[in-house]
Amino acid sequence: MSTQFKEKAIKGFAWNTVEKIGVYAIRFIIGIILARILMPSDYGVIGMLAIFFAISELFVRSGFSEALIQRKDRTEVDYSTVFYFNLIVAVLFYIILFFSAPLIAKFYNVKELTLLTRVLSLNIIINALALVQQTKLTIRMDFKSQALISLFSVIISGPIGIFAALKGFGVWALVLQNIAGSLIRTFLLFYFNSWVPSLVFSLSSFKSLFGFSSKLLGAGLIATTFNNIYSMLIGKIFSAQELGYYTKARQFPELISNTLVNILQGVTFPILASLQDKKEHMISVYSRVMRGTVFLIIPGMTIFALIAGPFIRIFLTDKWAPVIPLLQWLCFSRMITPVSSLNMNILNAIGRSDLFLKVDIIKIPLAIATLIITVPLGLKAIVIGNFINTLVNFFINTYYPAKLFGFGPLRQIKEMKSVLLSTAIMSVMILAVMPILPSDILKFSICIPLSVGIFLILAYVFKINELHEFMGLLRTFMNKRI
Repeated sequence: MSTQFKEKAIKGFAWNTVEKIGVYAIRFIIGIILARILMPSDYGVIGMLAIFFAISELFVRSGFSEALIQRKDRTEVDYSTVFYFNLIVAVLFYIILFFSAPLIAKFYNVKELTLLTRVLSLNIIINALALVQQTKLTIRMDFKSQALISLFSVIISGPIGIFAALKGFGVWALVLQNIAGSLIRTFLLFYFNSWVPSLVFSLSSFKSLFGFSSKLLGAGLIATTFNNIYSMLIGKIFSAQELGYYTKARQFPELISNTLVNILQGVTFPILASLQDKKEHMISVYSRVMRGTVFLIIPGMTIFALIAGPFIRIFLTDKWAPVIPLLQWLCFSRMITPVSSLNMNILNAIGRSDLFLKVDIIKIPLAIATLIITVPLGLKAIVIGNFINTLVNFFINTYYPAKLFGFGPLRQIKEMKSVLLSTAIMSVMILAVMPILPSDILKFSICIPLSVGIFLILAYVFKINELHEFMGLLRTFMNKRI
C-alpha cells in the first residue's frame, strides 16, 4: 500500500472509528436509560413503522451517494441534480405516507400510528437535505467533520428523548429524540460543508448516475424489505409487546455490527473505488480489511452473546428478560454481516452494481422460505431462521469475489480459522467460569475483561497477525495528530 493511501486509510479509519464508537457508546447508554423508563410496547409501536420508513429512505437515496463516490469525473451539476432528486422523492414519499397513515394504523389495529406516521415521516425530508452534503465529505475523506457532527447530534438529541420519557411522553419520547437528531445533524452538515446546490437539474447527469445507482436501488429494496418484514409480520401476527422484545433484541447487536460495517464501508469504499484500475493493490486492501474485520467482530459478538443474560437483567431489568435468547441468536447472525457486506462492497467499488443486484435476487427464495417456516413458530424460531439465512448468504455473497479475485469462501474461512479457534476456546473457558460466579454483577464485570484477555493471549499464541496490526495502528493513533 502506497504511503498516500496508507495515510488516508489511517486517518479515515481513525476518525470514522471515533465517530461510530463514540456515537455507539452514547446511543448505547441512552438506549439503556430509555429502556428502563419506557415499556416494550413503546418500542414495538415504533418497530411497526420500520419497513415503511426504511423503504422510503431507500428510494430517496436510490444509490446516488455511491454513484457519486464511484464516479471519477463528478461535477457540480451532478451534485445539484442528485440533491433535487433526493428532495423531490422525499416530499413525494412524505405525501404518500401522510395519506396512508390511517391504513397503516388499521393494518396493525393501533390508532396511535396515524399521527405517529405523519410526524415521523418528516424525518424523510430532513434526512434528504443532508445526503449530498455527507457524500461530499466522504469523497473528500473528511471523516473528522462527520465524526463531530454525529457526536454532537446524538449528545443533544439523546437527553431530549430521556427528558420526554421522564415526563411521561411514552412512545413520543422516541419520536422527539429521532427528529431532533436528524434536524441537528442536517443543520451541522450544511454548516461544516458550506455547499449549496446550483439552480440546475441535468437529465443527462441523472441518467448517467442512475445507470449505476439503479442496481443498488434494486438490491437495496430486496435487502431492506426482507430485513424489515420480520418486524411487520411480528407486529401484525403477535403483539406490540413482543415486537418490542424483538426490536430491542435487534438494537444492540445491530448497533455493534452496523458500527463496524459503516466504519469499514465509509473508509474502504472511496479507497477501493479509487483503486479500481489497480486490481492487485485493491485485492491487497480488500483482504487485509476482511481479516481485520473478522478479528474484531467474531470475538466481540461472541462475548456479547455470552454475557447477554447478566447484561439484560442488570441494565434493562427483568421486564426485558424475554429478550435474552433472541439477543444471543442475533449476535451470531450479526457477526457474519460485516464480512458479507465487505464482499458485496467490493462489487460496488469496481462499478459492478449489476452483480450486486444479481446476488440479492438469488437470495430471495431462501428468505421467503425462512419466513414461511419460522413465523408461525414464534420469535425464537424467527431469529434462529435469521441466523441460518445469514450464514447461507455469506457463501452466496462470496461467489463473485471468488470468481473475480480468487478470494472465495474457502480461502476466507481458512484465513478466519485462527480467530474462530481462539474464540471457541475462549467461549468454553468463560462458560466454565460463569456458573461459579454468584451474581449477575460479578458475571458481567469479571467475564468481559477475562474473555478479552483470554482471546488476546490466544491471538498471541496462535500468531494472529491482526493483533500486531491493531497494536501498530493504536500506536500510530497515539503518536500522530490525526
